[in-house]
Amino acid sequence: MKKVAGKYIGICGLQHIGVGVSNHEQSWHWYRKYFSMHVSLFNAEALAPMMAIYTNGSPVNKRAAMLLNLQGGYALETVQLLYPPPVSSAFEVQLGDLGIFMAHIKAPNIHRAYRLHQAENTHLLGHLDKAPDGTLAFYLRDPTGNVFQVLQGEDWFLDNGRVSGGPRGCTIGVSDMGRSLQFYGAIMGYGDVIYDESGVFDDWNYLPGGKHRFRRVLLGKTHPMLGGFADLVGRGFIELVQVLDRQPRSIYEDRIWGDPGFVHLGFEVKGMVELGKELTALGFPFSCDSANVLDMGNTRVHCTYIEDPDGTLIELVELYKIPIIARLGWFLNVEKRDPLKPFPRILVKALRFGTSPLG
Repeated sequence: MKKVAGKYIGICGLQHIGVGVSNHEQSWHWYRKYFSMHVSLFNAEALAPMMAIYTNGSPVNKRAAMLLNLQGGYALETVQLLYPPPVSSAFEVQLGDLGIFMAHIKAPNIHRAYRLHQAENTHLLGHLDKAPDGTLAFYLRDPTGNVFQVLQGEDWFLDNGRVSGGPRGCTIGVSDMGRSLQFYGAIMGYGDVIYDESGVFDDWNYLPGGKHRFRRVLLGKTHPMLGGFADLVGRGFIELVQVLDRQPRSIYEDRIWGDPGFVHLGFEVKGMVELGKELTALGFPFSCDSANVLDMGNTRVHCTYIEDPDGTLIELVELYKIPIIARLGWFLNVEKRDPLKPFPRILVKALRFGTSPLG
């Protein structure tokens, strides 16, 4: 989708990844310390009626916060269910199970990051190793048990000396690689194949289910990222993985949105209404829609959801208003800006002065 002058545009690119946690405060402290997620665009407790289709028909009460690392990377949205309480998977989730298995965090110096986690005795899984494209990476769990890959990053918005950047991608289990490549490539805009390898992978040896045979495809964005946060986000990546020698299960089998795990993958869009028509024609209609603008603390957005071919949740977000320094009444009306231009760097840097409190 495109149009530009008369607006529309379509899918701009990756914006955030949603992560279900068991303890909001503990997780935020951990993400601040180890992933430098110091800025929050919002932090609020609220009902989630829009998600009832994914929460057994009843709205859940949850606390959510949208966290940023101004060194670079897209956002991490933490979600803790307050009622009903969060439920962990009854089985061990393994690589290749259907859904988002892990998020990728980029680091300016992977050796420095690895030494930090060794010294802090965090829950490391294995050791420093190479991904199929030669990128150095290691794996670990957060306090909830969610798996993260930390890998050497390349593109940065700031150099503030922190040991970690923010998210740059995720690994998604799929059942049919051909269908998923069509969806994430042709429809979502991630069609640049960085690698496409099959076999048993040494760097996954210490991950749950990692000793099986897989087809593993890393996708990059086909065209440059669009939207206000393009310079901060940098280039995003999506790794698709299909297990070849066992039958995968759904990561959220018998559980609801908001339970521990990676609950959705978020994309920034422009022209939500027209995009909805296009996605419906392609066979991926909105499964739920805020229908109008949501107020999330000091942030105003239009949110919708679609599902990938295996039911993995994709959140589409159109921004209307974001807080720069809310306590001083400084907000940015995104609707009035050129949708193709990144926000001024000084404005993005100012976000560090307006972060929401932890509570």
